[in-house]
Amino acid sequence: MKKYLIAILLALPLAVSAQDNTWERIEVEPVEKENPDAKYLAENAVPLVDGKVVFQTVIKAPGKSADQIYDILLKQLEKMVQEPNQIENSVVALQDRDKHELAAVFHEWLVFKNSALALDRTQFNFQLHVLCSDGQADVSMARMSYDYDLDRKPTHYTAEEWITDKYAVNKKHTKLYPISAKFRRKTIDRKDFIFKKFESLLNE
Repeated sequence: MKKYLIAILLALPLAVSAQDNTWERIEVEPVEKENPDAKYLAENAVPLVDGKVVFQTVIKAPGKSADQIYDILLKQLEKMVQEPNQIENSVVALQDRDKHELAAVFHEWLVFKNSALALDRTQFNFQLHVLCSDGQADVSMARMSYDYDLDRKPTHYTAEEWITDKYAVNKKHTKLYPISAKFRRKTIDRKDFIFKKFESLLNE
């Protein structure tokens, strides 16, 4: 009988140890890392209107008249065409106060990389159109193109043939193609910056 009890007592630590090991072996589901390109892969990240790339937004400006909105955005467009990243011929091309309509043409540098050893950039061409009404502004960005590697082997791309899903995103829609990716990212970032700046100015 004593031998039987001793055998049971000796076995207890092993049972506890085995149980501990069982708990230790529980596998935790790995947390998937967020895709850093999720913003640029999103549906309609680069929208097409009648086959053309067009970014559009309606910016609300509660309490402001069409005249006030027109004046605010005209001032901002005039400032933008004079910024250091602008190239020749950036201009506010249309000012129609009666219709509260504005349009500007931009030729500017989009910089991909700037270091002591290399400067990688493209000339980015696009147009902004603004239609003001009481309480809001309808803004669109269109006619986008790129002039790349101007110092060595100039290459011209249109947004339609370079940054759309067809040309810039893989079939599974999980990643961007390496060469055109930097153009798509920088274009979307530039659009977001402009639209957010307009929104900030109209809601001061």
